Amino acid sequence: MRQAGRYLPEFRETRAAQDFFSTCRSPEACCELTLQALGMEVTMVPGKGPSFPEPLREEQDLERLRDPEVVASELGYVFQAITLTRQRLAGRVPLIGFAGAPWTLMTYMVEGGGSSTMAQAKRWLYQRPQASHQLLRILTDALVPYLVGQVVAGAQVSPERERNRLGFGL
Repeated sequence: MRQAGRYLPEFRETRAAQDFFSTCRSPEACCELTLQALGMEVTMVPGKGPSFPEPLREEQDLERLRDPEVVASELGYVFQAITLTRQRLAGRVPLIGFAGAPWTLMTYMVEGGGSSTMAQAKRWLYQRPQASHQLLRILTDALVPYLVGQVVAGAQVSPERERNRLGFGL
């Protein structure tokens, strides 16, 4: 995380609010920093979690997203942290990586934050099937190298978590 602060002003702002270890221990802060890499502004609302002041509303909003290859090249700090952590664990316990799954990320990006109904994201999905496919492809193209990178760096398992699967009765 330390190295990302060199080039992302949003990262520096997020990190200024709390010390390094508090940031590392906060899933919400880690989520915020990761999503910033995609080019969307993310803020943390106490008691609410990640919030997107400018959620995706129209198909052309997808143009704001950064190229997944560029995003992957800027997340080296995550992989360095995994490698260092794995070394220090010295085999005592397994190291588990993590990533939110494409649909979960899409719901946050379209809803503007967490949602129990995901109504706007579902509407987006059904009213804009091609844009939905494009967004899910962008997210998948960003997540695959991210998950592979975690394993290469030393994570012994790196699951994705589809938090919002319940929105479809799964």
